[in-house]
Amino acid sequence: MRGRKYRRTVEELCKVASMFWPAELSEEEADRSVIPKLLESQDQFISILSIDLPDFNEIFKIVEVSNLTANLFLKHLSVIADVGGETLMRINSQFDQLFPYKVMDYIYRGESYSYKFKALPITGTLNNDKLGISGKKLLERQNFSDLTKEVSRILMFGSLCTNEDTATIISKCEIGSYLGLPEELARFIKQRYIWVSRITGGEKANTLGQIAEKFVGQYIKDNLGLPGIEIKSGYLPSVYEGEDKSAKFDLVVTNGEKYAAVEVSFQVTTNSTIERKAGQAKSRYEQIEKAGHKIAYVIDGAGNLRQRTRAVGVLCSYSHCTVAFSKAELGILCEFLKAYFTKNNRRGSKGGTPFRK
Repeated sequence: MRGRKYRRTVEELCKVASMFWPAELSEEEADRSVIPKLLESQDQFISILSIDLPDFNEIFKIVEVSNLTANLFLKHLSVIADVGGETLMRINSQFDQLFPYKVMDYIYRGESYSYKFKALPITGTLNNDKLGISGKKLLERQNFSDLTKEVSRILMFGSLCTNEDTATIISKCEIGSYLGLPEELARFIKQRYIWVSRITGGEKANTLGQIAEKFVGQYIKDNLGLPGIEIKSGYLPSVYEGEDKSAKFDLVVTNGEKYAAVEVSFQVTTNSTIERKAGQAKSRYEQIEKAGHKIAYVIDGAGNLRQRTRAVGVLCSYSHCTVAFSKAELGILCEFLKAYFTKNNRRGSKGGTPFRK
């Protein structure tokens, strides 16, 4: 490991960091999570709806000449309205009750509007897949169809329907009330992304963390180039013995004799997890050193490197290797691990304690 500085400062990390969720992860994990794409395009989505237009249909034209795809625009609407697959199926199967004579009557800014549906209801099941808003289909550029335009209209103005039963059933379809009002719109959308949607509620941080950990683990597996390496989340021998969950590391890399922990944190917004890890960093490092193991951190994201610099600085100080989140940086991590595992003598090693998952 000579000649390479593996322990970085916050300033050094910032120079090589991705800061925002890399596009390659959106592609890699689109079938598991739509969160990266939604976070990446949220500001553009807000800017489009902030335009004060006399005719709602103009929004579709603006989306189609922008970098925001029609299906991603629709996905934003469905998340904000908290309308998932089950609700879509219900809207389609009970369409005649919700919209008698296939007409949607609603009041917008004190004026009455009436829309006659052309595409809805559809034969069969209305779901995310048919709308192009599930998994990898979000990575395909799709233009608006009559169907997606009509679903968009419901998601935006459903709560404003003059039919009270309909308005009650789809009461969260209210974003249309904020069109052309930038400050109110931004506040409304950001609040919704925090507490309304099942997709972006408590699952968000866990999902993003799992995606990042999986990517790092797979990258090490594919690029370390050493036989007999095992990579799992788990515990290090002789470090925080017992089943204390706080002692569990995101990844433990081992060849059966040597052990290295890898902690992964990629936050585009502020999050308390990095603070918790920083609070444990010194004692963890001291125990790891005593046991003869190594610990590395993969740290990236604007939320970490711009808003949690004190905590990140602590982690950098108590780390054997600190890298940002990119293939080039993970290559440095593999270089560090390879040098560690192939070094003959292991200072302070406690040896052979079984690896615990």
